[in-house]
Formats: sequence, C-alpha cells, structure tokens
Amino acid sequence: MWGMRIVVTRRVPEAALVELRALGEVVVSDADRPLTQEELQEAVAGASAIVSMLHDRIDGAVADAAGPQLRVVANVAVGYDNIDVPALVERGVVVTNTPDVLTDATADLTFGLLLALTRRIAEGDRLLRARKPWSFHLGFMLGSGLQGKTLGIIGPGQIGKAVARRAEAFGMRVVYSGRSQPKEDLLRVADVVSLHCPLTPETRHLIDAKALSAMKHTAFLINTTRGPVVDESALADALLANEIAGAGLDVFEREPEVEPRLLELDNVVLTPHLGSATVETRTEMALLAARNVAAVLNGEEPVNPVRR
Repeated sequence: MWGMRIVVTRRVPEAALVELRALGEVVVSDADRPLTQEELQEAVAGASAIVSMLHDRIDGAVADAAGPQLRVVANVAVGYDNIDVPALVERGVVVTNTPDVLTDATADLTFGLLLALTRRIAEGDRLLRARKPWSFHLGFMLGSGLQGKTLGIIGPGQIGKAVARRAEAFGMRVVYSGRSQPKEDLLRVADVVSLHCPLTPETRHLIDAKALSAMKHTAFLINTTRGPVVDESALADALLANEIAGAGLDVFEREPEVEPRLLELDNVVLTPHLGSATVETRTEMALLAARNVAAVLNGEEPVNPVRR
C-alpha cells in the first residue's frame, strides 16, 4: 500500500492519524476552516483515500480531481448529505460514515438543550453575568417541567431512541412520527418536538411555517440533526409571533451563519454544532473513519459502508 496518498481535509485526533500513517502518506489540510471547492479539488489530487468532514462537498468533480486511483471517501459523520454517493459509486469509490459511536453524545446534548430551554438555564446565566439585580420569589424566572409531558421524535433512529430513553427517565411520554403516527399528528400532540431525521430532499424544510403553526403554542422545538431540516426564517417568525414557546438548536441552515433574529430571543438556546463534541466521541469517530480507510485499501469490506 505504500505510495498511497491519504488526504484528510481538516485536523483530526492524533490517534486516527497514527493509524492512517501506517497505510501510506497522510496529508492533512493546514487550513483551519472548510476548504473551498477549488481548494478541495486541488488538495485531493492523487489521493487513494479522502477523510472528509460534514462541511466538505464531495461530488463527481472532486472524485475526478483526485484521479482514477481514488478508492474510498471516509466521512467523519453519521450523515452523508454532503456526499454525492451515486456519483462516487459510479466511479468505483466506496463511501463510508461513522454511525453509532456518537449516539449517546448527541442524545445527551439534545436533552441538555431541552433542559436549558425549559428551565431557562442559559437565560439565567446571562442575567447573572450581566450583573442585573435579582431576588428570589415564587414567580421568578419560572420555567416548564417535563414530567407528564409528551416528547415527539421525528426520526426514530438510534439517536432518536436514545433521546427517548432519557425522556422516559424524566417521566415523559414519547411518540414517534412514521406510518402509524404521521408528522401532523405528532406536531399536534407533542409538548416537545425533537428532530433526528437525516437531511434528504424530502426532509429539507420539513419544519416550515405550516408545521410550526400545527404545534402547540406551549411547545418547544429541538434540532440536533441537520440545520436545513428547519426553515430558520419561518422559525424566527413563529417565535416572534408566540406560535411556539421556544427552540433549542445545535445545527443551522447556513452554518456557521445563524438567522440574526434568533440571536436576539431569550427563548432560544443555541450551540455551535456540539452534538458529538466530546473528546471520547470525536476521537472514536476519527478512528472509525481510519479503520474504514484501512479496510478498503486492504481490499476488505469497510466497517460502515454507505449503501444507496
């Protein structure tokens, strides 16, 4: 395998680089930002393997820029909406992802957003840091309890099910969208709507003005999947009109940009795509990508092939 070139589009934990260096020459982008498409095409020239991030758009043009020796694109993410899988398969390139290892971390963050939102934790933190006067009384900064409330999960995959387990521990009732529980019914009954569906043409703007108007005015929306699943402009409109009670977002429609109106609202909690952001999880994701690369370059079946 020596002589094979492995391109990593952004820095990853050293443990993964150690495994990749055992396979061939490893080139890591020294730009601490997403590469432009032109930079990406230039960077991957001659690569047998590409380790990509969720912000890299890997399409047929990138594969062609790499050359006919390209054998695998290992995406360090569960979702692969950034990859034109049919175009790569057509060129004989294997695509892999990193499912399962980030399930608990993302579920934890989802529930963290929910608690911060319903118990006004971030808002209270801002109040104290601004040194505003306050005193305890029974009506001060009242939030909303979760016990007995209904959590609606759109996308009952591994992460959605992990969130459901946490919700049940808090005494919540859980309902799912699907054939037996259409999205419209879920939106109507849920006190909290949590999004865990992949981004596809069908789920882009799944939560739009119509969907938001179907929710209870006391309900909360949580998104830790992909930003474009929510129409951010429509969400800001709904929040300003008090159509829903609040929102917790870890992902955004045009990352790293955020709809400016959301930044001004106290009933919105925002985090910068931290769903999988633990040392343990991000390391394991990178290691899994490296093992997928190793398997393909060794002529073996990868651990996590994307089949589409």
